[in-house]
Amino acid sequence: MPSLVSRPPWAVALCAGALLSGCAQLPADGGIGPLQEIASQRLGQHTTWNRSADDDRRSRDQIAALLDDGHAGRRLSSADDAVQIALLNNPELQAGFAALGMAQADLVQASRLPNPGFSFARSHTGDDIKIERGISLALMKLLSMPVTTRIAERGLEQTRLLAAERLLKVAAQTRQAYYRALSSQQMLAYQEQVLQAAQAAHTLAARMAERGNSSRLDAAREQLFYAETQTRLARARREATQEREALARLLGLPPDFDLPARLPALPDQLAPMVDIERQAMAQRLDVQAARSELAGLQDSLGLTRATRLVNVLDLGYQRTTESGRAPEIGYQVSIEIPLFDWGQARVAKAEAIYLQGAQRLAATALDARAQARLAWRERDDAFALARRYQQQILPLRRRVADENLLRYNGMLISVFELLADAREQATTVIAAIEAERDFWIADAGLQLALGGPPQGTRP
Repeated sequence: MPSLVSRPPWAVALCAGALLSGCAQLPADGGIGPLQEIASQRLGQHTTWNRSADDDRRSRDQIAALLDDGHAGRRLSSADDAVQIALLNNPELQAGFAALGMAQADLVQASRLPNPGFSFARSHTGDDIKIERGISLALMKLLSMPVTTRIAERGLEQTRLLAAERLLKVAAQTRQAYYRALSSQQMLAYQEQVLQAAQAAHTLAARMAERGNSSRLDAAREQLFYAETQTRLARARREATQEREALARLLGLPPDFDLPARLPALPDQLAPMVDIERQAMAQRLDVQAARSELAGLQDSLGLTRATRLVNVLDLGYQRTTESGRAPEIGYQVSIEIPLFDWGQARVAKAEAIYLQGAQRLAATALDARAQARLAWRERDDAFALARRYQQQILPLRRRVADENLLRYNGMLISVFELLADAREQATTVIAAIEAERDFWIADAGLQLALGGPPQGTRP
């Protein structure tokens, strides 16, 4: 067997390229494995890329099991179930998984050896026939394969981080949409009760006015409240429909599911946070993606500088046979001569792109810190307000209502004073529902701002 030294240069180059290229292969799961790990660790859920009919069927079966309430209907029992359905069925999330698959394919393509070129020419003069054969190889592409492969790896990592960030964002948006839909449904049910009470009060006031037992002002006031209640009920129906549709879009389902009657109970207390900004910098995937992008730009800048003068280098092997003559064997090298273009513009552009990436990383980190601080403050404020309604305002409002009822039974106040207090009580209850909703939305927003559930809390 001939030694490596005795082989032609193109064969030596192919052997070296084979050693440099590695053996990157397309993963069986399309590269979604790291995203499934993130979904499990940070959300306690699982996700999948529906690439086939069997994948779609399995996802539909899981969704049906989550929506099965044991009866004929479909019930979305919790925010966790809503998040799980979104991770299995959200169309935009599935599109992000497809982008990850494309980046995985780009990496495999970058690690492949460049295909050699083959040329063939046949000519004749009378009975003399001349045949030329040639094999060429893009040597510059072969020599730059380690760097280009590393750049593709950076690109895959960045795409994976962005897809994971999108996964966490869809989870948070779904959780917030669930609480909005649930609170709007709860307020709609309460507004229907208020409408029944307002209708009864309006009828009573109209009859008393007809008999001269009350003034027309009191009757007009109750009629006005009845009309305003009808308007608020119509608005509540519209908002409930809109919020349900928004949730259904995130789930990738039609809005034909039932929801619980009330928002979940507030936690007894919140554990204070420690090092909010540090958690955001450590967990936020958009920050990690910006870091990965900057590292890839640094590699790209180095490659551009290294190939500034020589960007094209081809190595070829030729063999020519002609009638009546011995074969002609030789080699050919093609190189780009930097006569007019010395590569300054390409290097300057690569440097500008790198500086742009560095500033984008700084801006992303700045935004992450600010969003974490703001989200933590919003959640704490929302919790304090919701607890104040639950522990102070609503009990006091019920006490006032009970006292007024006693005073009415003792004929110390009129029925219209009792009705006025009922109107104020309705306003307080609606505000309390909104405060509870705002807390749960802010809690999901904090998880999004931190890139996952809060870590490092102390009791």
